[in-house]
This record gives sequence, structure tokens and C-alpha cells, in this order.
Amino acid sequence: MWVTRIVNAPAAHVWRVLIDTTTWTRWGPSVSEVEHDGRFLGPGSQGRVRTVVGPWLPFEVTRFQEGHLWTWRVGGVPATAHRVESLGARRSRVGIDVPLMATPYVLLCGVALQRIDAMARAKAGARR
Repeated sequence: MWVTRIVNAPAAHVWRVLIDTTTWTRWGPSVSEVEHDGRFLGPGSQGRVRTVVGPWLPFEVTRFQEGHLWTWRVGGVPATAHRVESLGARRSRVGIDVPLMATPYVLLCGVALQRIDAMARAKAGARR
């Protein structure tokens, strides 16, 4: 189930927010801490994430299409996918795919997309 949002910022800015592990605690309502070698995700990236309600869980990026899509497994379980598509020079669509077994998580994804939107717009504004 894809939850999406139109953002008034270039796709490259949105993508950078999504793959920057130092921003996850600011836009991800369920993420309280992240450990990852390096700042940005890439193909096969691995690390650990702690949710606000649980212990540290290992994660691994399972699919990575630069500038467009990344998916991951958290605690060995397929988790969300994150997608960006360009809608022109200054607009894009960002989306989070939620597995059916985690349907209630859609509400948190809506909050995450609002935060991603604000962060990407701020980044775009700073570069004009």
C-alpha cells in the first residue's frame, strides 16, 4: 500500500533526505536512533535501528535504485519501501510502501511524509 505526497522540491533533495541516516530520527516518527557506517545509504547498506517502542534491530537495504527507490529488511522482516519520482524541475512525489501486515503504520507514514516534505523544501530553499 503506497502512501504518497507531492513535494514542492526537486526529487534530488527529497532523495537525499530519504537516504541520509542522520535525518531519520527527524522525519521517522517510529525511529529513535540509527547506527550505520557512513551517513548515506547505498546498495546493501547494513546497520541497526531502534524504534521508539523496542530494542535495537538490524537492518539491511535489499533494493537500491539510485535517486528513485530503496527497500529494506528490519529484524529480518521485509519492511517499508521508499520512492521518489520527479514531477519537474521543482516538484516531486515521495512515497512509502507499507506491507499489508503493517496497515496501521500508514498513519505514521503520513506524518513522515509531511516531515520529509518540510525538510526537502528547506533544503531546496537554501540552495536557491
